[in-house]
Amino acid sequence: MTTDNPDHEHYLRLAFAVARQARNDGQHPFGAILVGPDGTVLMEQGNGFMPERDMTGHAERVLMTRASKTYEPAFLGNCTMYTSAEPCAMCAGAAYWAGVGRVVYGCTEHDLLTRTGNHPENPTLDLPCETVFAAGQRKVEVIGPLLSDEALALHDGAWD
Repeated sequence: MTTDNPDHEHYLRLAFAVARQARNDGQHPFGAILVGPDGTVLMEQGNGFMPERDMTGHAERVLMTRASKTYEPAFLGNCTMYTSAEPCAMCAGAAYWAGVGRVVYGCTEHDLLTRTGNHPENPTLDLPCETVFAAGQRKVEVIGPLLSDEALALHDGAWD
């Protein structure tokens, strides 16, 4: 699903900036932000793989853990998570359980897999997040892929 809403592109590029900063900090190039119903950026999160080599330290999962500790699900239901790449099954599950109402993402998991290959630090699940959300009891709106080429460019040379 795609949309022409220019605000989505603006916020997605903010998530890309978080991903670039994560890479500059020695992390994997993933970033996510949480935007409130009034358009305020509430939180941002880069990948958290290093220094402990936490395979569950995905930007989206960590962001949703922080968000669920800070905000009630009723509030999060009116919020949007913008993320540089489509949430994997774990991250989609975290977004669902936290209660976020909308996810907007850059590149698909499938396209990410073609870029990262069989890298041991990113054994990508080629599973659309919409499949995970569809198994739930409440709706999570999904918008993406958007700005896919920009999102994929974040990974150039990162997985060599």
